[in-house]
Amino acid sequence: MITLEEVKSMIQKEIPDAEVQVQDLTGTGDHLQAIVVSSQFEGKSLVKQHQLVFAALKQPMASEEIHALALKTYTPEAWQAAIQTA
Repeated sequence: MITLEEVKSMIQKEIPDAEVQVQDLTGTGDHLQAIVVSSQFEGKSLVKQHQLVFAALKQPMASEEIHALALKTYTPEAWQAAIQTA
């Protein structure tokens, strides 16, 4: 079973400036939620942003160590706006 810290590390290896928060949604360790904030998302569509994150997690997704991943991606500017309105 993959740990939340391993997921975070894999994303940060692919997207070095990423701020990553990972949660286990069900307690089973394979249904996760991740919030990823990175300047690398600037100018990219939501699909392209998600593709960057999924590329980092290709192996655990393929092996089904991660069965489901709810993903939210933000540029630093969009993240600031999101947390100010929350």
